Amino acid sequence: MVVENAFGILASRWRIFYRRINLSPDHVDPLVVTACILHNFLLNPADNQILLNEAEQQGREMAAVQNMGGNRAGRAAWDVRGILTTFFNSPEGSVPWQDRMKRSEKRIVLLHLLLMISVSQFEESCRRRGDPEIPQLSKGGDIVLGGIFYFHSRWNIKQNSYKQKPQLLECISVNFREFQFAQAMLFAIEEINNSTELLPGVSLGYRIYDSCGSVVRSIAVTLALTNDDNVVSASEKPCNQAVHAIVGQSSSSHSTAVTTIIGPLNIPLISHFATCACLSDKSKYPSFFRTAPSDYYQSRALAHLVKHFGWTWVGAVRSNDDYGNNGMATFTETAQQLGICLEYSVSFFRTDPTAKIQNIINIIKTSTSKVIVAFLSPGDLEVFIQELSLHKLSWYQWVGSESWIFDSHIATLDKRHILDGAIGLSIPKSQVSGLREFMLDVKPLNSSNNKLFVEFWETLFSCKFKQSQSEKIQKECTGHEDLTGVENGFTDMSLMPIFNNVYKGVYAVAHALHDILRCNRTCNTSVTLDPLTILQHIQKIHFKTKEGDEVYFNKNGDPPAKYEIINWQPKQNGSVDFITVGLYDASLPAEKQMTFLNKSLNMAQNVQQVPVSVCSEKCPPGTHKFLQKGRPVCCYECIRCAEGEISNITDSTTCLRCPLESWSNEKRDTCIIKEAEFLTYEEMMGSLLTGVSLLGTCLTTVVAFIFFRYRNTPLVRANNSELSFLLLFSLTLCFLCSLTFIGRPSAWSCMLRYTAFGITFVLSISCVLGKTIVVLMAFKATFPGKSIMKLFGPTQQRLSVLGFTLIQVIICVLWLAISPPFPSQNFKEFKNKIILECSLGSAVAFSAVLGYIGLLAVFCFIFAFLARKLPDNFNEAKFITFSMLIFCAVWITFIPAYVSSPGKFTVAVEIFAILASNFGLLICIFIPKCYIILVRPEKNTKKNMMGKGAQTSF
Repeated sequence: MVVENAFGILASRWRIFYRRINLSPDHVDPLVVTACILHNFLLNPADNQILLNEAEQQGREMAAVQNMGGNRAGRAAWDVRGILTTFFNSPEGSVPWQDRMKRSEKRIVLLHLLLMISVSQFEESCRRRGDPEIPQLSKGGDIVLGGIFYFHSRWNIKQNSYKQKPQLLECISVNFREFQFAQAMLFAIEEINNSTELLPGVSLGYRIYDSCGSVVRSIAVTLALTNDDNVVSASEKPCNQAVHAIVGQSSSSHSTAVTTIIGPLNIPLISHFATCACLSDKSKYPSFFRTAPSDYYQSRALAHLVKHFGWTWVGAVRSNDDYGNNGMATFTETAQQLGICLEYSVSFFRTDPTAKIQNIINIIKTSTSKVIVAFLSPGDLEVFIQELSLHKLSWYQWVGSESWIFDSHIATLDKRHILDGAIGLSIPKSQVSGLREFMLDVKPLNSSNNKLFVEFWETLFSCKFKQSQSEKIQKECTGHEDLTGVENGFTDMSLMPIFNNVYKGVYAVAHALHDILRCNRTCNTSVTLDPLTILQHIQKIHFKTKEGDEVYFNKNGDPPAKYEIINWQPKQNGSVDFITVGLYDASLPAEKQMTFLNKSLNMAQNVQQVPVSVCSEKCPPGTHKFLQKGRPVCCYECIRCAEGEISNITDSTTCLRCPLESWSNEKRDTCIIKEAEFLTYEEMMGSLLTGVSLLGTCLTTVVAFIFFRYRNTPLVRANNSELSFLLLFSLTLCFLCSLTFIGRPSAWSCMLRYTAFGITFVLSISCVLGKTIVVLMAFKATFPGKSIMKLFGPTQQRLSVLGFTLIQVIICVLWLAISPPFPSQNFKEFKNKIILECSLGSAVAFSAVLGYIGLLAVFCFIFAFLARKLPDNFNEAKFITFSMLIFCAVWITFIPAYVSSPGKFTVAVEIFAILASNFGLLICIFIPKCYIILVRPEKNTKKNMMGKGAQTSF
């Protein structure tokens, strides 16, 4: 802010700062310092007021001072200096401290002031920029347009000594393509001049220069186009622009250089073929326009084209200039977003040494990619094709940019058919009526530049003017040759879309001028044509050509981006057809931008099959990509998905885990519902356990029938028949409750199996405990004076069994009420199976059920153990002891077996424990009695039961 304020104070007093100072930087600094010195010199410290106000009237006389050129000052300047000297020494202009200054210091201040006066007048003078240049083609007119084309594509390289001014470039190698562009410009100007609707009464002229394809030469001719032809040296009149707009420049690098120079002068440049996206930056190139789409769209379209054919591993060759480098940068960025990898990306320029180009060819030969994206200018590709022709590289698929993909001259140079099958983007085909006939009429070119015409004519007809007798190696030119039957780059009209771009560029300037001059039937020629006004009107133009093409520019100076997809299809005679196989329109939605026509494609080596160019083969479903360390993302290994994971698409980056209820199939490409596993009646184990359970039920029933049949016998009556029948009934229920553990778990079966198991087992153990207590009490009652048997009679026995069982019933009821068992799916036990099981609901309740059963079994075992040696012919306590030992052994081993058994085997272990303990009770307690009843009936007597017969032990 301080600097801006200070400069604003200086500009308010010293008016030269209102305009651009046309001096070298070395002189600008002294001017600013002088202004500051004068400002401080004239400042009154008392009131900070400038004291020069009274001399303003005298200062107006300074406007008459004229610069004399060089280091000389005019007489008027000396007079002004005298006025200032008188003023500064007067009472009004003097300051208190000036008398202390040395005379030399005062002289310096006045000299600086004189210099400022001279500079202010120098602003209005006109000087030539650069060296004088003679245009190759020119014609006068009311309004003159400039043109820059490179009629020569190369130049001889000369070494500079840096001791003298470099010589002009020696241009070589006539470029027919640029002659055609110039002819298109002349045709458009001629057509406008003959029109009564566009710029009536105003003639357009032109000045066209040859840039030789050199940036340095482009800058030189650009400076020439900004010079007025009438200015030879310094002139006292204001500068006039030589041209009002420039058309041309096929190269992006050249356009960048030119528009950098003419941008500050607001002279428009309309290019027909400079496509670098960098030129869309209006902050850097405010005066640039083009009739060819920006490479921003082309590069992205090329990336999508490569992706369309499935090529993810490609090489890239580009021109080492703004066109190639910027275009390839955008392509690379878009390719990465689309999953395309570049194996190599190399650049060169046509003037590079052959060794560099050879090195690029070696890179291509050693690469594994089969597709080459060529972002090359035609001149660079010509050189590259000549080197490629020395090698057998016809199996590569080429993807080309719009600069060469439809250039028949490139196709003619491709003698080895290296580029056959190439595919790429081109500017849409178009026609301009009358242009072909005008272009082939080359004789009017003879009136412009004789030297250029001679060189052009000799190259066009392959002849020579004025050959010596000893040098005659070509036919002699007569100057009357006819183009009929001549086939070369000049007669080829395949670049008609580019000619149309030149044509539209000239018409864009004409329409802008038409609006500025307010033309109707006539134009107002008194309007001053300011370059900035022309620039602003070109930005706003919107019209249609006679062929119906719509012409307008967006805010960046670019036209709409539309392309045709071109395929090189060789013909029988060896020439190439450029077949349109698709379209690309950047203005449409993303999914509709690229469309392909129903036409066959010819790929590399003239085959219709699309080649494969990948670093790694596609990963099939069931696998995923595993990136290789240190290599691009397109290079990977295909790793099979782990169990329980799948990939159902090709080239999957990850495997998806199946849901809990599903599992991966063998191919790992789909999730299948897991097999639900539970113990069923149909399988072998389920059938076997069911059979054993029913066998136990039947045996118990048979035993109960035998006991009922022989209920009046001493043996049955002596063994507490009521508890025996109750025990047989509970054993029957225990055998049957094991069946509830088989089959698909459900809510009712889960609640039934555990509660039925707990209650029936307690009932059984209660009966056994009652029988044990009866035996023990009966023995104690045989001693005199003992009446303990009265305390444990039949009623007490029934109540004890009921009481013990009721406690278990209460535990089960609370269990069912608070947290009952429920069916659940176990996904953890097996990866590929679902275990259908019954969850306990409450582990505490289940532990209480088992603990209560175990407690009763322990009491029963203790009482039976105490009564094992009682003197009786049939001591039932011994058999109860054995049954309890079996019962406890079964359930002690049940715990580790239950924990370690997987899946349905857990249920099988539960059933086995139930059946084993039941069979232990049944066999140990009832089978010996059945043996006596059925096999040894003589033992089934009261005498034997009372111990009066022979002692019998079991």
